[in-house]
Amino acid sequence: MRFSGKIAIVTGGASGIGEAFARRVHGEGGSVMIADLDAARGEVLAAELGERSAFRMVDVSDAEAMVALADETAARFGGLDILYNNAGIGNYGLTTDMPVEQWRRCLAVNLDAVFYGCRAAIPHMRSRGGGAIVNTASASGLAADYGFTAYNAAKAGVINYTRCLAIDHARDGIRANSVCPGPVDTPILTTGVDAFPGLRAEWEAIIPSKRFARADEIAAVAAFLASDDASGVTGAAIPVDGGLTAHTGQPDLRDRMAAAASA
Repeated sequence: MRFSGKIAIVTGGASGIGEAFARRVHGEGGSVMIADLDAARGEVLAAELGERSAFRMVDVSDAEAMVALADETAARFGGLDILYNNAGIGNYGLTTDMPVEQWRRCLAVNLDAVFYGCRAAIPHMRSRGGGAIVNTASASGLAADYGFTAYNAAKAGVINYTRCLAIDHARDGIRANSVCPGPVDTPILTTGVDAFPGLRAEWEAIIPSKRFARADEIAAVAAFLASDDASGVTGAAIPVDGGLTAHTGQPDLRDRMAAAASA
């Protein structure tokens, strides 16, 4: 019951990683405001969780909507202790081919929204004597991917912005950390991946763990960072990627060497 008496907001909370986080915090005694554009899924989840949960349809790229979300959460549940900025969108395009509007939308949802959420939540956390902020960045914020120009830039921005939060608001008793998933087995990713025959197997082959992560595995790390178990952790960017970013990308020669030795 790590979250007993704690009040959390989770954006992108109606499905995937956000849903798994909301379930975990609620299951451990916390109150959860689920924020998402998908009203149908969000309402169903809040109804299922029942007491100590609510849903609000929010466009996270709207700064005023994020202020209203934080204010409503504090009024409904009596405060705000945890903010999980998890909402995000994918994006593909080379610099020379990308419309300006596409670039701006990617940064608006993946980076600007994190700022808007923190700006709205921190005053409420200060009034409670502190709090915890967790931001979903990405393994793609730690290194580059072919063709994901805007997405990689946004997620790298989330990581360094989180570090700024950590040092600026440590005196307020507020911790800030980012979690950096690799590929996760959620519909937002797998729908696109499975449209290309063989792509999933190719992708999994270069991950040391040889599989995509589950949403609950990412949520478990986010919940740790949001909890008092991580009271000494702030400014960290934690990869949850099956070893993807620990790998240089060079081939695994063990099987070939073993085959050569037995020949």
